[in-house]
Amino acid sequence: MTDLLVREVLTRRDLRKFIYLPEKIHKNDPEWLPPIYMDEWELLDRKKNRAFSYSDTALWLAFRGKKPVGRIMGIINRRYNEIHRENHGRFCFMECYEDQEVFHALISAAEDWARKRNMERIVGPLGFSDKDPQGFKIEGFEYPSFIVSATNLPYMPVMLEREGYTKKTDLVNYFIKIPEKLPGVYERAYTRIHRNNHFKVIEFNSKREIKKYILPVLELLNQTFIEIYGFVPLDDREKMDLAKRYLTILDPEFVKVVESEGRVIGFAVGIPDISQGIKAAKGKLFPFGFIKILKASKRSETLLMMLGGIKKEFRNQGVDVLMAVRIIDSCIRNNMDSINVHLILETNKTMIGECEKMGGRILRKWRIYDKPL
Repeated sequence: MTDLLVREVLTRRDLRKFIYLPEKIHKNDPEWLPPIYMDEWELLDRKKNRAFSYSDTALWLAFRGKKPVGRIMGIINRRYNEIHRENHGRFCFMECYEDQEVFHALISAAEDWARKRNMERIVGPLGFSDKDPQGFKIEGFEYPSFIVSATNLPYMPVMLEREGYTKKTDLVNYFIKIPEKLPGVYERAYTRIHRNNHFKVIEFNSKREIKKYILPVLELLNQTFIEIYGFVPLDDREKMDLAKRYLTILDPEFVKVVESEGRVIGFAVGIPDISQGIKAAKGKLFPFGFIKILKASKRSETLLMMLGGIKKEFRNQGVDVLMAVRIIDSCIRNNMDSINVHLILETNKTMIGECEKMGGRILRKWRIYDKPL
């Protein structure tokens, strides 16, 4: 067998190989979803992605001869470690062919790199924050992939466990069929809460109307997500970068904000599932990819719930019911028949309870692993 070489990515040429390697590995996987490549270049651009300013990073490619056969990224998120008083390194964006020798060489490169920087454990797959694809998928390979979720092949978690990694936490995806009629518990709760003049649901007709709510919503996201594993608070520049990243694909119909006395105290953000458009465009926006993605958005029958949060002191007061009912109304008006709820930590019993109340069932499961160094 050809000699195996692992080398750090230091040139733009190697970075291109790093970014485009997964499409070669997954060429026979009908359910694989390519990333939007413009986003990938920005994510890995030290000048454009502010997370590099508070993280130590390294990327590696594995080669057999001249052929790239695997990749991995190492991250030490100093901001997260400081907040949580941890000395943990991370690995992420790992892909390789089914070859334990290649897998071992890549994961060892990340482990050695983290160990030399005095890290005590390594966790992953986990990117800069929970807004990046996280975990290896361990269940639900028969279902289509959707955006911002890991799309690994089934052998990847098996090979990781052979390297001594064990479960850190699991994340699940719930699939909910939109009911013709709301469950009685929701109707009664909505009627009661809607009479509460302290809560006002804000709905939108255009992206222009959304803009003034971006910073208040993302500040609330900072407050409500701080308890979520892997989340790193966003500074103002990161808030605008995140808004810019998703504003182009947002449909105002599926953004809901709740105010109390003029303050934003809750939000829910969904987008029509554009996965089929991304596949048709092969991850490329230009010259015509964006048209295919736009068409997929208009034709989608599934809503992907991306983000949601409620200010701590307003939880358990029905704010979630107000937003859920308005989201479902919007789905019905747009002839959607289902909702895919994005990754939920298995410890988030409140969100899991809401999904199950609506008849949701788990379709996919991802696992984040860790190992002492």
